[in-house]
Amino acid sequence: MTRIQRTVSWTVGIVAIAVLGAVVLATPGSGVVSSAVKARAGFADPTDIKFKVKLLGQKVMHAPDAQETVVQEIVIGPGGHTGWHSHPGPVVVLVKSGALTFYDGEDPGCTPRTYEAGQAFIDRGQGHVHIARNLSTSENLELWAVYFDVPPGGPFRIDVPDPGNCVS
Repeated sequence: MTRIQRTVSWTVGIVAIAVLGAVVLATPGSGVVSSAVKARAGFADPTDIKFKVKLLGQKVMHAPDAQETVVQEIVIGPGGHTGWHSHPGPVVVLVKSGALTFYDGEDPGCTPRTYEAGQAFIDRGQGHVHIARNLSTSENLELWAVYFDVPPGGPFRIDVPDPGNCVS
């Protein structure tokens, strides 16, 4: 085996271990009753998407030359959660019924924010780590999510390890 072949073999091995380790540490959802994808499509014309959220200053999410858009209906049973995850691009979330409690992986105090039925919010995506919980002991949480800038045929949700700043 040549020196280059050994280097490539080591590199492939290290990447495989890192990927498997991330999968093992990922926090999948619990109590998810259904998560049906309702539609998936690519933009016919080049499209730039920009959201400006006026919360604690102004947060801007920009998806230049956005790729696919995915619409998903998600139902989470009482006490269930999404698991820690991120998205490739911005996500518009509409709470149809129940209450969604959102925890930001970047917030050192892990302060929950609750969204009630009839409210919507934007998750900036682009690697933003978070978890959503249904804290009800008797009601399902139903939400609809519209994911923007998803790679063609690629995942719109990326499981990630618990960032460790929240007590689960």
